[in-house]
Amino acid sequence: MGIAEDIKQKKFKSEFNKAVINLVFTNSWLSEKQNRFFKQFQLTGPQFNVLRILRGQYPNPATVNLIIERMLDRMSNASRIVDRLETKGLVKRTQCKNDRRAVDVVISESGLKLLEQIDTYLEEWEGAIKNLSEDECNQLNHLLDKMRNGS
Repeated sequence: MGIAEDIKQKKFKSEFNKAVINLVFTNSWLSEKQNRFFKQFQLTGPQFNVLRILRGQYPNPATVNLIIERMLDRMSNASRIVDRLETKGLVKRTQCKNDRRAVDVVISESGLKLLEQIDTYLEEWEGAIKNLSEDECNQLNHLLDKMRNGS
């Protein structure tokens, strides 16, 4: 099925308009799948993203500003996400040694174990796009990068 059938729209202003609508629709589709996947681990997509960033920094801490720079969704409130992850025992906060105004965040042992558990299921979740070949994924990545670099 294509976007025209999915949203029951026969005509589009242009192929570019159709592509933009297709991207928005596909983003929503992926977000819904992602939300369902992470719900079983009592996480949201942005929480998982922060945990992945912190695992990449581990054992070094990260500041909230560093987390914001690396987040996929920069509209997310990183401080609030860190608060929730700390409440769940998945991250720890300490005062930054170099800047007393900043806070260092490091993933906890529980956070690392949870990511390890998620990793075992992540490939299955990513199977949603496994109907694309490696070359098609490469082309898609190139086109998406080109689209973003045009603005």
